[in-house]
This record gives sequence, structure tokens and C-alpha cells, in this order.
Amino acid sequence: MQIRYDLQSDPPATLFNGVGLPAAPFRTDDFPRKNSHCPSWDDTLRRESYDNGSVSRRSYVKETSSLLVKETYTADTPLKQHADLRRRFLFMLPAVFITYSLAYLDRANFGLGAAAGLAETLHITGKQTSLISASFFLGYFLFQIPGAAFARKHGAAKLVFTALFSWGVLASLTGVIHSFWLLALDRFLIGVAESIIFPVILLLLTRWFTKGERSRANTFLILGNPVTVLWMSALTGKLIDSLGWQMTFIVEGIPSIVWAFVWILFIKDYPSQTGWLKRESVATLDAVLLAEQAQVAEVKAVRQALLRPDIILLAVQYFCWSLGVYGFVLWLPTIVRQGSGQGMGNTGLLTAIPYAVAAALMLVASSISDRTMKRASVVWPFLMMGGLAMLGSYFASGKSFTVAFLCLIVAGACMYAPYGPYFAIIPDRVPKNVTGEVMAMINSAGALGGFVGSYLVGWLQSATGGPKAGFLLMSVAVILSSLLILLLPKQAELSVQPVRI
Repeated sequence: MQIRYDLQSDPPATLFNGVGLPAAPFRTDDFPRKNSHCPSWDDTLRRESYDNGSVSRRSYVKETSSLLVKETYTADTPLKQHADLRRRFLFMLPAVFITYSLAYLDRANFGLGAAAGLAETLHITGKQTSLISASFFLGYFLFQIPGAAFARKHGAAKLVFTALFSWGVLASLTGVIHSFWLLALDRFLIGVAESIIFPVILLLLTRWFTKGERSRANTFLILGNPVTVLWMSALTGKLIDSLGWQMTFIVEGIPSIVWAFVWILFIKDYPSQTGWLKRESVATLDAVLLAEQAQVAEVKAVRQALLRPDIILLAVQYFCWSLGVYGFVLWLPTIVRQGSGQGMGNTGLLTAIPYAVAAALMLVASSISDRTMKRASVVWPFLMMGGLAMLGSYFASGKSFTVAFLCLIVAGACMYAPYGPYFAIIPDRVPKNVTGEVMAMINSAGALGGFVGSYLVGWLQSATGGPKAGFLLMSVAVILSSLLILLLPKQAELSVQPVRI
């Protein structure tokens, strides 16, 4: 079946995959259009400059839209005919993976530093160590939404560059500072710098990848988390054994500073700003994204989106999920070292195992999600299994380290597996004019959960002298997060089938 359309008379992307859009006004503001619902070509709501000479976004789209006139599409190849669109996977995904990996390196290596004797060296208590760890999440919580709003208005790529450079410097300072309050302030500022990374890059990916590709794209971003912990656990453990925890922090802050300059040279806010995609391909991609956005209910104000019941439910759910995950990440090295009696080198290797399994399971979950488009149905079973496995570790703790550790492997893998599908739920539900702020709010709730989880797990560890109470708290939180996903209202069936490459 072949479908032909003319942009001079029809809305862009009127038909894709052989399925027609409903006759309703387009609500996106990125593409000029001319039909019974819309004004003339010149009336675009957003006119952002592009880095292709003196061509503005308005004139650029007018020019490239003419390339689509008389374009013929088959039912199964609207994007596949543009082979160079595969370059998005080769350029964008490694870049966002490395960026988030470096963010997570400078975030999670604090747990290994704490296990290596940070408190003893600085003469601070276990509760003060927990407060230093938790101060990161306070900064991470407070600046998510302002960062996303700034990125939407002024550009995402430059903001990511600033954040990379800033947290690299601050992370290295962690190894220099000896004062408790200065160290707490340093970790707070690292949280501020890193707070913009996740929502801003998720926003960036919505401009580069279609709905049928988004779960996999999100997963490559979030893989930076378990994969970093995987190699970081082993490498940082060895570095601490060789150099000490303070010099290790200094060394591990440098890569973020270097990568900031690589990022700003190669990454752009929009596909049309690059030199490695053909104009015809960019116009086709824009049209597909426009068709998908036409099916999302209009939200005119950010506040309206943030107060929607389904968004509030997702924020509460992510708070519970993150309480379990971040408590797990920050205290796993200490718990493994206490249970196994191993040195820091072997503790790092053992700690890496759950993240290796998690990385593989994340790819499986994202593939299932993009194939079925049943996001919530992929998310909640993994979280339930993760919470139950952590509960199993609670009961096995003190009886058999082997059984408890096997439960931790399952728990860690299952808690990480559904991240890609989960963050594909949000742009499926809200239009892109508010997507960044909505993802920032939900991630802020997760940061608050991380603050509560890291502090409470550490406090319970100090108060009880063992890990059992902390793991009971984390397991209950993750099980609750699984149940909350089941309360999410179902969406209407798509009238345009998702496009994949």
C-alpha cells in the first residue's frame, strides 16, 4: 500500500504506516502548517535559530518541506528509506551514555569512599557521613524544574556543557576538602550541577527519536547508571587500594571536565543543526514527530501539567522507587564488605555483579516496551520482583551471605530493568511544550526519595549495627512503587502506529 500526500494542501505527516490521523487541529508549535485548522506558513509560534548559516527555523522548514512534496511513503518504511537516520543511534546515544556515566561516577563513588574509611579519616560520625551523602540529593531535588525550563528556552546542549565542567571540578574537590560542612556543601553543589542532566537529556531525546524508538533511546541513556557502577565498583576499589580514597576522588573528577568540551563540539539541540543528516531525512523525522504529537492532549501551561493526577501519581511512585534504588546503590558496598569480610578490591568486584545483570535486563525490557508499547505492563512486574528479592535478602541476612547476595543481584537487576520504558511513559502522555518540566518534577521526586533513602538506610545501619532494617525499608518502598504503577489511568489507543528503525 502506498500513500501520497502534498504538504501544500495537507498537514505534514497526515498519514503514516497506512493509518490516518483523526481530523483535529495540530497542537505542536515546531512545524509550519497550512490547512483549514491553521494559519499561513509564516505563522509559526516558535522561531528558533539554527546553526546552518543564516537560515532560521521558520525559513528552514519552509525550504525543506518542499522536498517532501509529492513524496511517496509505503506502509512500513516512512523512516527506513532515510538510512542516514540510523546515525542518530551512532552519534547521540553514545554521547548521552558517556555523559550520564560520568554523572553517575561522580555521584556513586562516594559510597565506596565511605566504605573505605572516609569517616575515620575526617573524624566524622556515621550519621554525619549519611548527611553528606544525602546533601547531594537535596541539591539534586531543588534545581531540576528550573534547569529543564532554562534548557527549553535557551538551549539544552550548552547547559549540559556547563554542568559537566562544574561537577567535574566539584567532584575533584571532594578529595581535597577536610571540613564536614564544606564537604556537605560540595556534595550539595554536585547535586545542583547534576540535577539538570537527566531531565534535559530526556528532553533532548524526544527531539531526536520517535515514540517507537524512545524506550530504547532512554535505556541507552540510563545504562550509564548500572554500567558505570559496574566498572566503577571494580576500578574505584582498586584505585582506593593503590592511591587512597582522597586521590581517587581527585582523579575521577577529571574525565567530566575533558568530556564537557567534546560534548559542546558535537551535540546539538535539534537534528537540523547537525551536518551529518540530510535535509530530506530531517524533514521526514520532523513530520513523524509532529504526527505523534498531534495525538497527545493539549496542555497550555506547565502548572496545568504538573497538577494532573496521573503526573502526581508518577511522582509519588518514583519517590518510592528511588528511595529503594539509591539506598541500595550507596550502601551496597558497605553491606557487602561487612557481610563478606573482603577487602575493598574484592568488595568492588562483588558489588559490580548486580549491575552487570541489570545492564542486560534493561536492554531486554526496553525492547519489549518498544515492541508492545505497553509501558506500564513492563514496569510493574520488574519492580515487584525487585522488591520481593530485597525482602528475601532481609530474611537471609545474618544466616547466609551467599543467599542474601543472590537476592541482592536479583533485586538490583529488577529495580534497574524498567527505567527505559518508565521514562517513555511521560512523553507519551504530555505534549513536548511541557515534557521537560514534567520529567524534571518526577525526577525531583525521585531525588527526594534518594535523599530520604540514603539518609534513612545509613541511619538505620548506624542505629541497629546491621543492614537488615535498611533493607526492610527499601523492599517495602519498591513493592509500593510497583503497586502504584497499576493505578495509572490507561491511555487511548494510538491512531498512528509508532514508527521504528
